[in-house]
Amino acid sequence: MSWTHEFKDALKTREDLSEFFETDFPEIKFPLFIPKVFAAKILMAGPDSPLWKQFLPHSEEDSNLGRLDPIGDKVHAKNNQLIHRYENRVLFTPTTVCPVLCRYCFRKNELSEKDEIFDQKFKEAIAYLTVNPEINEVIFTGGDPFILSNEKLALYIQEFSEVESIKYIRFHTRTPVILPSRIDEGLLAVLTSASALFKRCMVMIHVNHVSELTEDVRDAIALLNENHIEVFSQSVLLKGVNDTTEDLYNLFSELADLKVKPYYLHHPDEARGAMHFYMGLEEGRRIFAPLHNKLPGWALPQYIIDIPGGEGKTSAFNPESFEFNGSLINRNGEKVKIN
Repeated sequence: MSWTHEFKDALKTREDLSEFFETDFPEIKFPLFIPKVFAAKILMAGPDSPLWKQFLPHSEEDSNLGRLDPIGDKVHAKNNQLIHRYENRVLFTPTTVCPVLCRYCFRKNELSEKDEIFDQKFKEAIAYLTVNPEINEVIFTGGDPFILSNEKLALYIQEFSEVESIKYIRFHTRTPVILPSRIDEGLLAVLTSASALFKRCMVMIHVNHVSELTEDVRDAIALLNENHIEVFSQSVLLKGVNDTTEDLYNLFSELADLKVKPYYLHHPDEARGAMHFYMGLEEGRRIFAPLHNKLPGWALPQYIIDIPGGEGKTSAFNPESFEFNGSLINRNGEKVKIN
């Protein structure tokens, strides 16, 4: 079965979910989407599993707690498919479509509303990069860029390669985990071509728990490695999903064995509709700290937090104290009070 068929053959309504999982789910305001091939893995894992908790709807999603735009995407959006938060790099938003809808997603409000940051204005994006030569990296985000066709991806890559200042290209994706069949010959050819056009081409896989690394996912990662594609990972610390040192150790050590560099562990964002996954910084620090003693530095990701309001990422770990005093240093080196 092709990845496009698997993608189309998805559960998209509460009724679909109830029939497939033979249980009732709450009616929520956010959309639903789970390919059946992945839903079968969730069903096998069961209701108490990290898979079930990450992808199946919860009544607390309708809570008004949290922020609509927790990391300040709209503060730095340029109305041309680009979000320019850091001097040397931009996020590029070519699609609102994902291979699955994660219940904890920090962009779940923007994606469900088809926010204007996803408007297709590619010519304006290229023009912006051309007049801002300090930008040397384009990061494909979304949505999920690997849901685009190979032809569309190749077009974007070629256009970015013709901007003289762009040296690096990066793809943030959950597709190798949710639809590993997407890592096919066509996509590998596109990524190999990108590696020749830029100084570095990197794939950043989003994975939160070792149970997501099933045999077909491992095979997809192996294909990326065999084709000399640099593979990194990013994960989110989530209450009830991977909120123990053992959970994180198992995930990062397994990724390292698969030749995937654990890059980021995100502290959960205060996203509206996802606050049941949230935890305080002190709790997160206590979970993360023992990993320094259990993993080599090259297998230990940066534990980071996106400061609300668009202030940027900063280290979530403080070697001086587990306690949090309410202030963080933003991307410009300024102290920002966040609660």
